[in-house]
This record gives sequence, C-alpha cells and structure tokens, in this order.
Amino acid sequence: MSTLLLRLAAPLQSWGYDSKFERRTTGREPTKSGVIGLIAAALGRRRDESLEDLAMLKFGVRIDKPGRVLVDFHTARSTKQTYVTRRYYLEDAEFLVGLEGDAVLLRTLENAVNAPFFPLFLGRRSCPPTGRICLGIRDMSLEEALRTEPFYGKDNTYILVLDTDESGAYRQRDLPFSFSQRHRKFTYRYVTNKVIPHNSIESAVSRHETVHDAFEGVDS
Repeated sequence: MSTLLLRLAAPLQSWGYDSKFERRTTGREPTKSGVIGLIAAALGRRRDESLEDLAMLKFGVRIDKPGRVLVDFHTARSTKQTYVTRRYYLEDAEFLVGLEGDAVLLRTLENAVNAPFFPLFLGRRSCPPTGRICLGIRDMSLEEALRTEPFYGKDNTYILVLDTDESGAYRQRDLPFSFSQRHRKFTYRYVTNKVIPHNSIESAVSRHETVHDAFEGVDS
C-alpha cells in the first residue's frame, strides 16, 4: 500500500466532533471527518456527493506540535434573547496526517490538494493553512510513513493516532458518510494511540542545519 502525507499547520485550527449548541469544541488532533472534508473540498465535491471512497482510506495523525487550546467568546443578540457561544481552537499546532490506500486514488488526491477546487481550511473557514500542505506519496504503510517522516517539533515524545482493528482500541465518532446540510451522518471508527520517542525519527531541522557565523564578513 501507499500513503499520502499532509502537513497541517496554522495559527489556529479547530477539529470538532462533539460540538453542540453554544459550545463548539475541538479535538486535540485533526479528525478523520475534518481531513476528509478538506480532501473533498480540494476535489470539488459538493456536500451531497458520495464520500465512500475517501472514508475507506486508512487514517492516522502524528502530533508534532500539540499547541494550546484557545477559547473565543461570541455574543449574538436577537429581539428576544442574547446568546453567548464558546468556540475552541488549537493555537500554533502542527500535525503530520497520513492517508493509506490505493496508489491511483492517492495520486488523484495529491493533485487535488496541490491545486484545490475550493479553498482549504483546517476545521473551520476561519482557519486557513500555513505553508505547503501536501508532502507527497510514500510507498509504505501508514504507520511506517508516520514513524519515518522527518519531524519539525522539539518534544521528547510523539503520539501517533491511528485507525485500527486491534483489541483495546477506543471508538471515536468522526467517520463521515454524508456532509449534506439536511442529513449529516457520521459513524464510529476504532482508534489507537502509540507513543514514540523523538530520537527514533530523523529531525528535518537537523537534517538541513548549516553552520552560520554572523560576524564572518566583519574585519577584526
């Protein structure tokens, strides 16, 4: 199998899967529904079009930089009532996302993300991405690709969040079947977390480090 890698970084991201009424929460890492929504936008799919081929892709996230939770308060008034809503965001976070599946389909997705039909955002329209999203296709499994791709963070450990059918996994309700505004439909997927030490992954920063002397051109 092959794996398409995406880098999701921005000043603000928001990946809600359990938001209700005035409280719009965010997960601590990108949700499968949110990333499929991003891919569907890149492909130019409408809300009532099928997501079956995208939902079947194996999904995983490596948390390179967890960021901080930011709460934004909104006040809306009607003639009868005032509403206060709380919207949660991840501030200054960075993730490596992998989608494993058929190489032909992944190539189509890669081309779409590099030249998207609709504007792309990270969970909400107010969260545009920073820098290049698509890192390309790796000819390896999802977990292997997430474990070996160079990282940019500085944490001592990294967490992988992966689709799985292993025992002991937990359920998360962020597998989309329809984004239709009249009948949005999600179901559960099984997820596992794995902790990996940073020294098992090559640092992209150290890989490109150069020696620089600020006083090199100054006469003594």
